[in-house]
Amino acid sequence: MAQETSTLTTSAPPGRSPWPALWALVIGFFMILVDATIVSVGVPAIMRGLDTGVNSVIWVTSAYLLSYAVPLLITGRLGDRIGPKWVYLIGLAVFTLSSLWCGLAGSITILIVARVFQGLGASMMTPQTMTVITRTFPPHQRGRAMALWGAVAGIAGIVGPIAGGLLIDGPGWQWIFFINVPVGVIAFVLAMRLVPRLETHAHRFDILGVLLSAAGMFTIVFGIQEGESYDWADWIWGLIGIGVLLMIAFVIWQRFNKTEPLVPLGLFRDRNFSLSNVAIMAVGFMIISMQLPFMLYAQTVRGFTPTQAALLMLPNAIVGIALAPIVGRLVDLYHPRYLAGFGLLTDAVALFWASRILQPDTPVWHLLLPLTLLGVGTAFTFGPISVSANRNLPMHQAGAGSGVFNAMRQVGSVLGSAAIAALMESRLAVNLPAVPGGASVSDAEFGTLPAQLKDGFATAMGQSLLMPAGVILIGFLVAIFLVAPKHLAQGRPGGGH
Repeated sequence: MAQETSTLTTSAPPGRSPWPALWALVIGFFMILVDATIVSVGVPAIMRGLDTGVNSVIWVTSAYLLSYAVPLLITGRLGDRIGPKWVYLIGLAVFTLSSLWCGLAGSITILIVARVFQGLGASMMTPQTMTVITRTFPPHQRGRAMALWGAVAGIAGIVGPIAGGLLIDGPGWQWIFFINVPVGVIAFVLAMRLVPRLETHAHRFDILGVLLSAAGMFTIVFGIQEGESYDWADWIWGLIGIGVLLMIAFVIWQRFNKTEPLVPLGLFRDRNFSLSNVAIMAVGFMIISMQLPFMLYAQTVRGFTPTQAALLMLPNAIVGIALAPIVGRLVDLYHPRYLAGFGLLTDAVALFWASRILQPDTPVWHLLLPLTLLGVGTAFTFGPISVSANRNLPMHQAGAGSGVFNAMRQVGSVLGSAAIAALMESRLAVNLPAVPGGASVSDAEFGTLPAQLKDGFATAMGQSLLMPAGVILIGFLVAIFLVAPKHLAQGRPGGGH
């Protein structure tokens, strides 16, 4: 095992462009991010297919996001230790095989377990993409490379529901998982051939940190997601409190761990790294939490098929894809607070707008307007935030920095998944008084909701969208404090070495 050195490989091998390796990596990266959102459109189909309730189905997403988020803090270091290429390939193999397992699952319990392994595979893959970018691209190209990485993340969140709708209405819900198998095989072959081997350096692993963060995240997420089901009993609040205490203990341990902490708190001395982590956590929260109420509204209130519901997101996807290369060129030319701030504020406006128009008889073209605006905002969000987070980090902390950054995005997604479940349950209980004792999401027969309940259900879903709108607005308030990179501060647009 190579020991850590003061100078790491920071460019592709001589005569070899780093771009083919990046394209090979983003195929797998795109696949795992699509998998985080594709289940949202399949909730009704999975409920019918496995004869289960919506709370269990939400755990299909939450289990994946939890097992994805927590190991990210260590898999970035693992890539530094044994090489990002090999950790990526191992994770891709685990993800692909567990996707096959998900499709073959005959019960909700088996599906949730298989999704845990999917998340573990994804957690091994994601930090390696950012590490390879940081260590193979020269500084004047790194902005464009990170913008591509960020654009893939944004577009994946948009494409997931569309792909899910087409697959569910076609061969069946199992194919939202089976489709990963051929894609995974192709991504594995390309990564094996195109991704270079990079220098490794030794790391110790903070096992206590992993245990504290995993236990803290699980208890918080379980308490939030299941709170409404148990009428917010005292033990639920106690569980959430225990989770908060565990996370506080985790931070304290990171401060006093004298060997090698899981999260080097020194990373947060960089202002842009700290602010970008908060902003990306808000983005992760928003992307996951806005899709479920919208898809339930489309399929339950409007009676759309999964494909029809998902195609409502098509203008969102088209705009995001069209703007991605433009934003990529702008990242190295303009202050990140303007680009990221514009994107985050646009997302907030789009979601507030959507929350006001979700009614049983809203014209489809009215729905498409805020969703299209959401695509504009998303295109301007991921790239600038990703570049700002990692631009100033030293090379020997590339793995740790990418692990923390990706973990924060996934933490936001996990909290968004849990919080939106609780909020929808609460809003439905208020807005559907015709059902004795109120109603829960699981009371609805998807696609056959009685006409007298549609107004209340639509209102509840619209009110639920206010939460991701508010969270992404917080992200905007954070992003306006980003500072310009050195080449812009010195008046040299376009960058340089």
